[in-house]
Amino acid sequence: MSLSIDAPTFRRWLDDRGELAVLDLRSVELFAKGEPLYATNVPADRLLAEFSRYVPRAVVRTVLVHDDASVSERLAQQLRDRGHAGVVSLQGGLAAWAAEAANGALPTFDTSGLNFSVAVRDAQGTPKVTAAELQARRANGADVVVLDTRTAEEFARGHVPGALSAPGAELLHRFRSLVPSSATEVLVSCAGLPRAILGAQTLIDAGVANKVSYLDDGTRGWTDIGGTLEQGPSARQAVVDEAVLAAAQAAVKAFGDAPVPEVDLATARTWQADTARTTYLLDVRTPVEYAAAHLPDTVSAEGGQLLAVSHRTIAVRGARVVLIDDLAGVRAATTAHWLRRRGFEIAVLKHAFQPVALAA
Repeated sequence: MSLSIDAPTFRRWLDDRGELAVLDLRSVELFAKGEPLYATNVPADRLLAEFSRYVPRAVVRTVLVHDDASVSERLAQQLRDRGHAGVVSLQGGLAAWAAEAANGALPTFDTSGLNFSVAVRDAQGTPKVTAAELQARRANGADVVVLDTRTAEEFARGHVPGALSAPGAELLHRFRSLVPSSATEVLVSCAGLPRAILGAQTLIDAGVANKVSYLDDGTRGWTDIGGTLEQGPSARQAVVDEAVLAAAQAAVKAFGDAPVPEVDLATARTWQADTARTTYLLDVRTPVEYAAAHLPDTVSAEGGQLLAVSHRTIAVRGARVVLIDDLAGVRAATTAHWLRRRGFEIAVLKHAFQPVALAA
């Protein structure tokens, strides 16, 4: 295989059905300004150290892209020297790819979380409430709670005052602990739209009795009307006891999804060792739980992040994805509910982890 491929070849690879990884080597800051491929961002200075986490099998076709093609070519050669025979550089970098637009609309590697969530909203009519409407409800003494679906770290940096932390896949898992009354109106928030829309629609799909909407534009919408953000951890910690878990498990059944295949650890390990197919073993519990105890050779991939930004973790298109959870399986089921809609092949592995106090 050549050390580099041209833009037309890359276009053909994006259109075929074989396993393929695309790694954008630009800085996090540049990547955030524009993701023409919606690929996995691994900055050049971290690539050699982190490559195998994203591309577990050495033979997988992997395209490195960068503004400066000499950077991607150099790193492609270094990775090949380490035995990763499927790695190539995109000739001419992102500029060459942009020029390829003259030959028709450019395919992307993945769908952006924003586009996916907006499509869900438009198809299912997910209701919204504006920041100004939230402000008015509070002024009138309404029974309303804001649940923030971002990570605990993002929440602590700044959230709508009075909001409670319920990271993505934890939303349904912790719901009845955070919202014990079915009379409480629930607004799901994030920094903008994607995770808020998917969080709200998760609760709606699960048939919770509460009135549920997403907070339009989340924290950004709040500051746009002159509101200030609150900092620090969640004021209320979720207690996930047997009653809360039972309610969550019943809610998952309301999704009405086709059964997700469940596998045992031996099967997952066999798949992981398969030389002909890539398999990711992703632990969707909280990072705190993962740090306390996890299965060897698995990756911490908090379920809420996988819902909207799967490209940050799953770099190989066409791979199998095994979601690892505790025996209740609520977070794996919630994550699978959305990833399957994005075309991922999903299986679930439940394991008897020792209970750990949940972080906000």
